Amino acid sequence: MSALLAVRTRWPGVKLGLLAVLVAAVACAGLVVGRSPTAGGVWEVLSGGGDPTARHIVMQLRFPRTLVALGAGASLGLAGLLLQSALRNPLAGPEVTGVTPGAVLGAVTATGLGFAGWESPAAVVVAACLGGFAGAGLLWLLAGREQGDPEQTAVHGVLVSAVLAGLTAMVLLVAPGELGSVVQWLVGSTEGRVWEHWTLLWPWAAVWAALACALAAPLTLLRCGDEQATAAGLAVGRARAAALVCAVALTAGAVSAVGALGFVGLLVPHLALALFGADLRWTLPGSALIGAVVVCGADGAAQLLSRLLAEGLDADRLTVPVGALTTCVGAALLLAVARRHGSEPR
Repeated sequence: MSALLAVRTRWPGVKLGLLAVLVAAVACAGLVVGRSPTAGGVWEVLSGGGDPTARHIVMQLRFPRTLVALGAGASLGLAGLLLQSALRNPLAGPEVTGVTPGAVLGAVTATGLGFAGWESPAAVVVAACLGGFAGAGLLWLLAGREQGDPEQTAVHGVLVSAVLAGLTAMVLLVAPGELGSVVQWLVGSTEGRVWEHWTLLWPWAAVWAALACALAAPLTLLRCGDEQATAAGLAVGRARAAALVCAVALTAGAVSAVGALGFVGLLVPHLALALFGADLRWTLPGSALIGAVVVCGADGAAQLLSRLLAEGLDADRLTVPVGALTTCVGAALLLAVARRHGSEPR
């Protein structure tokens, strides 16, 4: 019996290890999925060889793009699990709680109205963070006492997202010349991500991810209910506020780097909980790894689809944004989760 128990306690670590291997695999796939250079050419570059053009494509374009996709996916995966745990709502996520639309509004306003420029990308993160807090606060005020009802929170989240999307459209009407530069935040794309984006994203994501993982024990108690958490000696209000701050900050960092990747923050936590269970000491890092796999894998699939469509349509270049793929998959998952939750006995 003791040997069986020891094996069971090792399973979460084994699963994390396997996920880390999967992250490495999708990262390698992201480096070779482009039209040129091929896998052999990429390996030659990584080995220190290759011609200057191949080295530029691999080291200055594909490599930072892959890293940004991994970092943004991990951030959104963590943010979604933080929100679902803090609000005890399986339908919560950055996309349906006003956090992502608010962050997009902040980033678009900062660049479209000239409050921040490409010379100061850190200002975009700050603007996105402020917008994310504004969106979450608007939902909090609108939901009121119905915050514990998942369906009502989801409905209010849709309303808040619609309002924030309308405000974003108004900003674009005021500054139509900036449409090309801000469309990445509206759809979600890793196209053109370079080392500057990675050097801005990873310290921000690392700090907030560490703080999020430090909240694993309080959040595990919160998932059991406020009464049980209070009885265990937890300051429920402070723990929930800390989790929400971390979730908004992680979402803002991801949005400022790759834009609004639809439903990643909703999809990933359900996968992580199914794989690791309710002990967030394992599920939080697991959610980060799954998020990295989902976004990086979707980015590779988007690049492959773009290449196939370009060849089929005989076009020189055609780009399918990764946000389009994550939105389609995430929307289907949202419907499935809502139907399953609605069929559960009250």
